[in-house]
Amino acid sequence: MSFNDPIVKRYQRLIVLGLCSLAVFSIVAACTSDGPKGLPPPTPDQVRSHADRAFEKLKQEEQERAAQPPVPH
Repeated sequence: MSFNDPIVKRYQRLIVLGLCSLAVFSIVAACTSDGPKGLPPPTPDQVRSHADRAFEKLKQEEQERAAQPPVPH
């Protein structure tokens, strides 16, 4: 059997068609799958807690700055 035989050509076409179909199916399946989920949005209590901590830290830094002597220029 040579590569020019009609039966061989038919199987080659089927193999190529099968591989192309598999590639297209894989791409479509990959594009339609769910993407990675992001973090859920923070709750109002979490936002309030973070803001309170940041405010306390800011007040502490201001108190420390006020306790230090002024730097001469």
